Amino acid sequence: MDKVQSNQLDMARKIEKRGILEIPIEHRPVYHLSSPVGWMNDPNGFSIYQKDYHLFFQYHPFSNTWGPMHWGHCKSKDLIRWEYLPIAMSPDESYDEGGCYSGSAIEVEGKHVLIYTGVIDQYLEDGLHDYRQVQCMAKGDGLNYYKYKGNPIIMGDSLPEGSSTKDFRDPKIWKEGEHYYLVVGSLSDTNDGQVLLYQSDNLEQWKFLTVLDQSKGKYGKMWECPDFFPLGDKQILLVSPQDMRAKGYEFHNGNNSIFIYGYYDKSVHQFEREKVTSADYGLDFYAPQTLQTADGRRIMIGWMQSWDAKLTNNFLNWSGMMTLPRELVLKEGRIYQSPVQELKKYHKNKIEYIGRKITQTTALEGISGRVIDLQVDITEFDFHHFSIRFAYSEEYEMLLQYNHLRKCLTIDRTYSGLVRDVVCRRKIVVEPYVSKIQGEVLNLRLLLDRYSVEVFVNEGEKVMSSVFHTPMESDGIIFDTDGSACINVIKYDICI
Repeated sequence: MDKVQSNQLDMARKIEKRGILEIPIEHRPVYHLSSPVGWMNDPNGFSIYQKDYHLFFQYHPFSNTWGPMHWGHCKSKDLIRWEYLPIAMSPDESYDEGGCYSGSAIEVEGKHVLIYTGVIDQYLEDGLHDYRQVQCMAKGDGLNYYKYKGNPIIMGDSLPEGSSTKDFRDPKIWKEGEHYYLVVGSLSDTNDGQVLLYQSDNLEQWKFLTVLDQSKGKYGKMWECPDFFPLGDKQILLVSPQDMRAKGYEFHNGNNSIFIYGYYDKSVHQFEREKVTSADYGLDFYAPQTLQTADGRRIMIGWMQSWDAKLTNNFLNWSGMMTLPRELVLKEGRIYQSPVQELKKYHKNKIEYIGRKITQTTALEGISGRVIDLQVDITEFDFHHFSIRFAYSEEYEMLLQYNHLRKCLTIDRTYSGLVRDVVCRRKIVVEPYVSKIQGEVLNLRLLLDRYSVEVFVNEGEKVMSSVFHTPMESDGIIFDTDGSACINVIKYDICI
């Protein structure tokens, strides 16, 4: 029989419950999932169980800083409104006492099965430090979860030669035919990130199959949080590499998340890489995970934060939030991302301007707010720079600026109220596209939710995500240009 829940988990649940009650709802994002209390990072176990969407997450409920990892838990009917559920797992066994790290989930024979990384972290009698990462399993009913008595289910002895037992984590599981498969991140003895593929018939015994792909010195070191799925006529390997080096505006220094496009021969489990692009070009995005909905959509959610610029607040009792779930579609050989269509039912109070000429600093009546869906189409480009200043007041602002000569879009949070020298600016190359109706167009869609923005460019060709903690009273939106622009603007309030 699987082990019962521990006193440690009970205590964590009590602390979580009390903490949730103490946080006013107006101190949270409205339609982005935020930490119930304390610290949140990677999304885990993004899955469907008994027709509800479930999302778990790396979690330290005891403070606003990273600590021993638990699995927080929530569920949703529509990917927009999330209900907090009690903590699913705490690090209370010998094989996970160093933390219950990232993983995934699947429904099997009426049970919700969690596959996660446990950390063995202990000193032996001879003084040696035994630190290893192993893969473990828990099963539950959507509310309570019990760890498998035979854990760990995958140990370091199955790793390919030269692979690190210290960097072996973040399993993503799926079923195909009669077999279960999982991919897991790993590090080789040459410091190359790699993704390993395993197979099982029963979830308990797993066989190593192959190394699907390696960084080969080009895309960072350790590859975290892998995902592997078909999209259109491609197979996508989604990974979050550590220690990458910047390359133009495509990749930045530090931790990135990347789409690896390719072809997959299932018969021999061989993945052939075609090209690589960033998954998000903003300041705060990491460790995304996907699921497939009942109607066949591929949905991705990510941690809206960065290890390299941890923008935590010091005035709230929670720290960390997720992006809005995004639909992924392969179009013209590239992944396009868009906010899940379920968001539309929460649109209220539409305000629209068509063909508005901008020749100086301009505020449009009714275009303001911090919980909005704002679309701006630029249709005439007689300028060098065009700017949208949002979360704006005399003292604070967030800046989105387009340089038409260089075809460059910049997001900048320098004046959002920061008092630490963190990363504040990112740029991407963006070309206007040709619309049959409007001609040349640059399409910008800004999803604002109190402490964050997600900018979808050209109907999701690229996305830029950023966290900021500008005071709520800074809710203005200003358009500005050094020449002449023509814009169409649509704004919706988002009311949950």
